[in-house]
Amino acid sequence: MITQILLAILLLLNIIFFVLLLSWKWVVKRVFHMMTRRILSDAYDENLAELFPGLKRYGMLTVIENSLRSEGGNVLHRPLGSPRQWPNFKPITFIPAQTTPFPVSIETEVDVSVTIGPTAKKPLYLQIPLLISGMGYGVGLNEKAKIALAEAATKAGTAINSGEGGILQEELQAAENYILQFSKTAWGKEDDVLKQANMIEIKLGQGALMGMGAKIPPEKLKGRAREVMNIKDGEDAIIYEHFFENQTLQDLKELVNELRSFTGGVPIGVKIASGGKIEDDIDRLIEMGVDFITIDGGQASTHDAPPILQDDFGIPSLHAIVRASNHLKQREKKGKISLLVSGGLTNPGDFLKVLALGADAVYLGTAMLYAITHNQLNQPLPWEPPTQLVWYGGKYDEDFDIQKGADAGYKFLTACTEEMKVALRAMGKTSLSELSLNDLVSYDEHIANCIGIPYSFNRYEQS
Repeated sequence: MITQILLAILLLLNIIFFVLLLSWKWVVKRVFHMMTRRILSDAYDENLAELFPGLKRYGMLTVIENSLRSEGGNVLHRPLGSPRQWPNFKPITFIPAQTTPFPVSIETEVDVSVTIGPTAKKPLYLQIPLLISGMGYGVGLNEKAKIALAEAATKAGTAINSGEGGILQEELQAAENYILQFSKTAWGKEDDVLKQANMIEIKLGQGALMGMGAKIPPEKLKGRAREVMNIKDGEDAIIYEHFFENQTLQDLKELVNELRSFTGGVPIGVKIASGGKIEDDIDRLIEMGVDFITIDGGQASTHDAPPILQDDFGIPSLHAIVRASNHLKQREKKGKISLLVSGGLTNPGDFLKVLALGADAVYLGTAMLYAITHNQLNQPLPWEPPTQLVWYGGKYDEDFDIQKGADAGYKFLTACTEEMKVALRAMGKTSLSELSLNDLVSYDEHIANCIGIPYSFNRYEQS
């Protein structure tokens, strides 16, 4: 009896399938006819077409984000930075060497090593000028992602920044060159960690969050990170806005001196968001006695931040690097205080242009996350974004393969470095130290004038 019922059901399903197979064109045509008739005849205020002018005027993202604000009633937190179209480096191009000087042979090695904090007692020497940006454990990334990034950095001959999360011993062990981000938190300041750091970056601000802190409730921070960060059950994880009560510039100056003394002379620097008064900020950092300055452009990313801070604060990385480099020259600090740049930099052309404009090294953040997940996208896609592999508490964090991620990250850094070497050879150079503003032109006259490089429509005259 059961067999007969199953056979009948199977027969019915086959009949339905063949009917649909034979009539699908008719069904599609009927649905299309019904939809077009309604769109072309319904009153405008009842018409789906009413969506089009609104979406075109405000954009899909704005409509979605306003819906999320209406749903939650709280401050919205957006991951991975602002969608704003900031000014970029595309209108700037390099000058090829062809008729004296000549290109450098592909067999000739090109030196792209850098030294950060050259006047420090223990400068940081790196084989490449690309560093992995601060992305904190627990407050951003999971354990596996942090270890993979550390292993990639070590294999590529560069450094990784801890970010403002908890300090993982596994990450410390995997990182040959470790930059400790000294943040406005109760964690990440243990004596043994400070002693192991090859460089310390005091975080005053960042491009996507400015100088603001955050409060992470217990339900959003579970598991091992609470133990690593020494946060008791039921307590919030708090990132403050200040290091000291009634904070002064003198307090920060003393902090720089204390860290330099305690660590034995590793480079001590400060990270800031690039703002409209960047020269004033740099003057204060010089007064604090820093060995390096990190400026984070307005298009920088973070794990999450209020859209108003991402979209309506800061200045573009292009503007920031030019102004910061020029000001360090004016203050006669160029070559004494290293300049690191981050924020919205995604490809080898961007990296090399930033270095030509005056940076000593470049931080990579989001680009590295995409790199270490690119060969594991079959896990979260198509229903979840790739970052669910690397976010702390992500739905697919257990599926992330450390070795695959580390290998992909290393290959990305290596490929970018080799591509930059090709560009340097094409300019007739054998060392990154030979690169300067004299190697750039721009097809945007306004940008050319602001930077102080030739406009490509005019005859080149070396400054």
